[in-house]
Amino acid sequence: MEPKVNYVLVGSFVALLGASILAGILWLGKSDYRGSYDRYVAYMKESVAGLSVNSTVKYRGVDVGRVKDITLKPDNPEEVLLTLDIIRGTPIKTDTIAVLETQGLTGLATINLNGGSREAPQLQAQEGQTYPVIKTGPSLFFRLDEAVSRLLSEEGLAQLLVDLDSAVRGAAKILDDENRTLLKGTIKDLSDVAQTIAAHKTQIEQSLNGAARSADNLVKLTASLNAEVPAVLAGISKSVTALGTATEELARTSKTVGTIVTEARPELQQFTRRTLPEAGLLVTELRQLTVTLARVARELEREPSSLVFGRKPPPRGPGE
Repeated sequence: MEPKVNYVLVGSFVALLGASILAGILWLGKSDYRGSYDRYVAYMKESVAGLSVNSTVKYRGVDVGRVKDITLKPDNPEEVLLTLDIIRGTPIKTDTIAVLETQGLTGLATINLNGGSREAPQLQAQEGQTYPVIKTGPSLFFRLDEAVSRLLSEEGLAQLLVDLDSAVRGAAKILDDENRTLLKGTIKDLSDVAQTIAAHKTQIEQSLNGAARSADNLVKLTASLNAEVPAVLAGISKSVTALGTATEELARTSKTVGTIVTEARPELQQFTRRTLPEAGLLVTELRQLTVTLARVARELEREPSSLVFGRKPPPRGPGE
């Protein structure tokens, strides 16, 4: 039993899909040219192989448009007329240059716009021109081709041969008998130096190894100093701080002593005027008392009984 197929639904789906595809194609083909682009032309004097319609136009590497058309210039077939659609608002100035650039090994080409200083005026169509004309410059390959062509031309080859002949003659003048002798001597000296170095290879290696060890020791010493210097500096800083504190304390103490001396100056002056003379008299009397006590002590030592019975009368002399 065959399944039932709704041909109306299938036909409607196919028609809708076809219309959508057609609309997408038309949109992709025309959306880029709906009044948001300005048209310019450029005349190339070199081959534009690799460039095609819809190729990219770049301004300092930024995509700013497409190549609209490529034709030969009607009145001069040695030039190629390029019609360019560039995004409106792109600063195309009177000193802007269009250059053909080839993309790597693919062979595809693009138009790159360079130049365009800030002070230059905006490029406008001149009298008799339908669209503004952008100046063009030679591409890298065109310049190389011209250089090679000039070099390989008859005049270029003749000049090259003349230059080579001059170079050979100059080399012959330089390498005369005297210079060759000097050159041989120089080569011999270099050979002697090489032999001397080879003979002292061991000593040179030892010296280099010693220098390497010295460098390693220097690196270690530097690292050690880098590790210890901060601690030493911190200790010095603490010592300086403590010294400053002690100095401040000494200054405060000196100030206090000065204040005390200033306050006690009247008492000191009074002590000097009145108390010191009296003290001098007291010392004199104490000295006299000391002498008297010493004399009494000697008497007592000689006659202890005199302390109880008094002093004995002196003995009488003859006839008394």
